[in-house]
Amino acid sequence: MLDWFSTFVTYLEFTWEDLLTAGLAHAAVVMVAVVIATVIGVGLGVATYRTERPRELVLAVTGTFLTIPSLALFGLFLSVPGLGLTTQSVVVGMVMYGLLPIVRNTIVGLREVDPAVVESAQGMGMARTERMWRIELPLAWPVVLAGMRVSTLLLIGIAAIGAYINGPGLGQEIFDGLARIGSATALNQVVAGTVGVIVVAIVLDFCYVLINRLTVPKGIR
Repeated sequence: MLDWFSTFVTYLEFTWEDLLTAGLAHAAVVMVAVVIATVIGVGLGVATYRTERPRELVLAVTGTFLTIPSLALFGLFLSVPGLGLTTQSVVVGMVMYGLLPIVRNTIVGLREVDPAVVESAQGMGMARTERMWRIELPLAWPVVLAGMRVSTLLLIGIAAIGAYINGPGLGQEIFDGLARIGSATALNQVVAGTVGVIVVAIVLDFCYVLINRLTVPKGIR
């Protein structure tokens, strides 16, 4: 065990720059997908949180996305014109997987806003759109942010699988190692890629802690 660990440390000394680059690419593709999923998910939540059937339909559809095996979904993208073996395919798949936590938390957050507060804003002459942007969404923001946090952690692992279709990130290191099982560096590659994914998850999760402290007033945390 000690011999392997020494070999692993030596491997990291020679490859840390490539691993850092892959880690940054991994985090970038995850955040791009989360931003797109947030725009779509919050929009769907705002549009459906008041009405039962559309709300249930949106939750059912986004929930169904999570039941599709990621390798199967990425494999299907190979035959879709304009996607194939590209980063765009990885992002599209990740957006699909990241929607449910954001949609669900947006709906829950908006439905938990005190009706008396909304009625007071309405009595002050605020239009529905103004109430949504100035009252309801700010009050629901902590719950929406929690959905984004869950979605981000979910997508970090899926982004690694995206290397199956030539996606960026640490998944390339893992898949390269698996393809070379039996060679001297195979285990080092797999472990380095896996540890890198864990580090990315820890860093991004800490970022959400900071965002929460900076954007959520103490009174509604």
